[in-house]
Amino acid sequence: MHFNHYGGTGAFVAAALANTTDFSVAAIDRLLTEHEMTSRIADDKQAATLAAWADRVRPVFGDDDPGRQIALVNELLTDATTSVRVSRHDGYGAHLHYITDTDDPVARIKAAVAGGLAVAICGAGGQRLGRCSREGCAIVYVDTSRNGRRRFCSLACANRVNVAAHRARVEKLGSTA
Repeated sequence: MHFNHYGGTGAFVAAALANTTDFSVAAIDRLLTEHEMTSRIADDKQAATLAAWADRVRPVFGDDDPGRQIALVNELLTDATTSVRVSRHDGYGAHLHYITDTDDPVARIKAAVAGGLAVAICGAGGQRLGRCSREGCAIVYVDTSRNGRRRFCSLACANRVNVAAHRARVEKLGSTA
């Protein structure tokens, strides 16, 4: 599955924020750099605002109720966006911007995240915003697989579940023998 630059970035930043436990300015700066976002936060107050935003973003991932998922994203859009505009800049093709006329990096990040989640839901359905199926793992992800059937955050989690299932089958066979 392919996202446009802006919408994809926002969805992946949403997942990264939802997964992070370190909301220091330096950690957020690394996260934004990794996702090629130009906005940067300047202080602990802005970092705390993004931590609270991440708490609101987290429930969008892995929600099996499309209506509730859409309602959550609409709340994020209402709180983060000022207008939707088509823009072209920095060598990118035409893409959507969800906020205008602000230099506030937190506002810009929130708008990109809310917009990216909206693009992911509208373009591919909410099931592409997943939560790891391994019991005890709370990692969320954006499913970019071809068939949209990803169930785990990583190969490691998938292997743990499969090995546990295999051992359970072997043990069951051994006890019936």
